[in-house]
This record gives sequence, structure tokens and C-alpha cells, in this order.
Amino acid sequence: MITKKYWKVGELAKLTGLTIRTLRYYDQIGLFIPSEYTSSGYRLYNESDIKRLQQILALKELDISLEEIKAILASDDYNPLDILYIQMDRMKKNIHSQQILLKELQHVVRLMQKDEELTIEHFTMLLQMMRKSHEEYFLKQKTQVDQSLDRLQAMLTNQQKKEEDEK
Repeated sequence: MITKKYWKVGELAKLTGLTIRTLRYYDQIGLFIPSEYTSSGYRLYNESDIKRLQQILALKELDISLEEIKAILASDDYNPLDILYIQMDRMKKNIHSQQILLKELQHVVRLMQKDEELTIEHFTMLLQMMRKSHEEYFLKQKTQVDQSLDRLQAMLTNQQKKEEDEK
């Protein structure tokens, strides 16, 4: 059990394995703000802060962007199960894209095995096909991230409306 009430940024860095620079950056972007500051301006973190940092690190392990993590943790609708479903969908799409690329590479290998001398034009054409497939994948990924951000923004908007209605 943790018995200390507050930790300075350097102590927290040692405790978590993060760098001081990372912790300061998280503070700068409003993701992980210390509970208090000393009179000298040093950041002080408490147990509640550490729990939030654990959530941040767990979400980061799922390859969720810092911007998305910030929106998720700010939302009243935060549901860990939803986050896992979103991540599983991302992984399935990534696996599918990698399988397509693997099939294309296998096709190139078969062609090269059949034709001992593959023309540079044919090889270049195949590489362009692979590049195009890869670019399409990243375009789809960007679209999916944009859609995820839109959903997160909608959740935040709903939260803000709830807060305004409560006032």
C-alpha cells in the first residue's frame, strides 16, 4: 500500500518509468494535471492522480491517441468495454490489411519463381500496386480515427449539455 501523500514529478517518473518530460507534456496538453503545486511551482501528484495516470497508460497500451484518451477520460459516458470493442475493430482491420499485403507479396514471389527473369517494369508495377494498397489502408485508418474522434466529440457535447441542464 502506498503511504506517501504526494509525489513530485521526478519521484512519479521513477515510480512509473515515464520521463519527466512526458509527465510535463501530459500536463501541458491538459491530460494529466497535478493536484497541487508547491510554493516554488513544483508539481505534486496524489494517489488519485496516479490512478488517472494508470488509466492513461492502459488506454495508451491499446494504441489510443492522447487526444482520444483525454476525451474518453473527460466523458461521463466512459465505458471500458466500448473502448475494447473499438480497439478490437481497429486490430481486425489492421490484420485484414496485412493479410491483403501478404497475399500480394506471395503473388510476387510466385511470379518471380515462374519467370526467372522478371522485367523491371512488371516488378515496378507490382510494387506500385502494393504501395497503392498500403496508401488505401492508411486513408481508411485516418477516416476511422476521424470517425472515432467525432463520436468522442459527440460524447463530450452530450456531457456538456447534461452539465448545463443541471445548472
